[in-house]
Amino acid sequence: MDDLVTDLLTARLLLHPMTVAEAEQVVAGENGGAAWAPGYPDAGDLSGARRFLNTCAESGDPQPFGAYEIRRREDGVVVGGLGFHGAPDRTGTVTIGYGLVPSVRGQGYATEAVRALLALARSRGVAAVEGDTDLGNVGSQRVMTAVGMRLVREDERLKYYRIGWDRSGGSDG
Repeated sequence: MDDLVTDLLTARLLLHPMTVAEAEQVVAGENGGAAWAPGYPDAGDLSGARRFLNTCAESGDPQPFGAYEIRRREDGVVVGGLGFHGAPDRTGTVTIGYGLVPSVRGQGYATEAVRALLALARSRGVAAVEGDTDLGNVGSQRVMTAVGMRLVREDERLKYYRIGWDRSGGSDG
């Protein structure tokens, strides 16, 4: 199947597409493979793993639009997670989420990981990627801005970001 994705490599990270078994281990808090950094998995990682498992149960594995572990290439330690909330909708839009353990925040890992996820989405014909963050999460807001996403709206709880690509290959940022 050509939609299967292998590990995605960046300069410092390995983004590992989770399997159902790995997501079940995360939900259960059982490390069955790679070493976990202290603080992994957190509530966001658990939510992402559960969303992935629900998607798999309802419509099959959505790869490449599933969940990924963020591992440092230097030691293989899982320092966070990111992924898509599912396959593209009818308009070709996907939603992403991501998070890192506190001990590695502020080192550019989130920006590096999200850039790789955006590149994957674009290479697979996605028209737009959306994400949101709490009003007070300035770090996440900086990540989305740094990768070219733009603030499109906010409400009393969240700021919503988006990036899209037109047919000529340009960005509507």
